[in-house]
Amino acid sequence: MDSRLQRRVQRYGWDKAAGDYEAGWRAQLEPAQSLMLQTAALQPGERVLDVACGTGLVSFRVLEAVGGTGTVVGTDISAEMVEHARRLAVERGKQNASFERFGAEAMNLEGEPFDAAVCALGLMYVPDPVNALGEMLRLLEPGGRAAAAVWGARAKCGWAEIFPIVDARVSSEVCPLFFQLGAKDSLARSFAQAGFSDVRFERLEVDLSYASAEEALNAAFRGGPVALAYSRFDEATREAVHAEYLQSIEGFRHGAAYKIPGEFVVAIGVKPDI
Repeated sequence: MDSRLQRRVQRYGWDKAAGDYEAGWRAQLEPAQSLMLQTAALQPGERVLDVACGTGLVSFRVLEAVGGTGTVVGTDISAEMVEHARRLAVERGKQNASFERFGAEAMNLEGEPFDAAVCALGLMYVPDPVNALGEMLRLLEPGGRAAAAVWGARAKCGWAEIFPIVDARVSSEVCPLFFQLGAKDSLARSFAQAGFSDVRFERLEVDLSYASAEEALNAAFRGGPVALAYSRFDEATREAVHAEYLQSIEGFRHGAAYKIPGEFVVAIGVKPDI
């Protein structure tokens, strides 16, 4: 897939998903975000970069760790996501948070190097994750650390059929190698290839809980990576993909609710001293 096309798909796809993202994924992604932030061990006063920040779910948690003397800069390829995060920062009076629209592989940021960088569930969508990690490395001060979370092995993510279900109707071109970084030690190897030292990683298995079929469908189709493709479906196609997806997760239904298994991988690396 052409990398420029993939970036456009990501930009406009997440623009579509911005309004439904938090409702569908805030609680479901919290365990991975928490493990990533715990691994990053952020300290008061630090300057932190949040790559693929989305609506700022992680960015505002970063501020809790770095306090009033610290700062966070969030970047995302989606203009709608960035505007959403900016509005929240103003509403919450967070003057030490700023947000810019940049793709993860090229962030033209000014100012001092960062003490730490984080990227929660964003690297799967980048055409070249090693380049994105290299850009994070470039923006860190020597001895700074970067932590990232990605989805884990496909076989352990019960919602994974969403991609072939959508692609059977239209080529979504969302992320051809979505689960690649979650396989074996792939994420850790990507950190090492980008130039990080002292790399380590761990896996986390969770259940993604939804109170109803409607909640599960909205998260999967409106608030996630297939939102752009889904927006082009007519009503009959939407009903068909809804039925197929619900069938794919039927084994995880408990009454009206769903507990869908998922796995995350979290890794951290340090920028070597010059």
